[in-house]
Amino acid sequence: MNRKRKQNKNRTTHARTIDHFNIYIRIFHDGKVTNEFLFYVIQKEKRKAMSADNVAKFMKRYQKLTREQCNKVPEGLHPHMFRHFRAMHLSRGGMPLPLLSKWLGHAQLDTTKSYAYTDTQMKQKAIKKATNSLNPLSRNQKVTSWQNDDELIKRLYGLL
Repeated sequence: MNRKRKQNKNRTTHARTIDHFNIYIRIFHDGKVTNEFLFYVIQKEKRKAMSADNVAKFMKRYQKLTREQCNKVPEGLHPHMFRHFRAMHLSRGGMPLPLLSKWLGHAQLDTTKSYAYTDTQMKQKAIKKATNSLNPLSRNQKVTSWQNDDELIKRLYGLL
């Protein structure tokens, strides 16, 4: 992993992302990292910055082509979905919300909550975990001495 700063925030980059970046630089920038636009379009024989709308347009075009080959590619694909999908994947994997918030570089925890909604799959997994035979609460346990002692239970609850 590699750490990079963006708007005074640390960002973590995975090795595969760095590999893809290096391939992109080799193909589109002759292997050199310069101050030129990283993603660009050529207009009137000049490189110009690629707009966010243009990125979305490319994604829409290639989303349609790839959907013909693989129907798992979601419809309405847009650039921010990659960030959202990764955040959801990490949330489902059990990453705590405060850590996910830091990973995303959010200043406020509330910003992250939109990524971490509980879906049906997560609910089913939690129910299965809670009712699993390995869960000590669901095992057939021996009745302890205090469980049949109403007077002791009342004292423990402060009722006597």
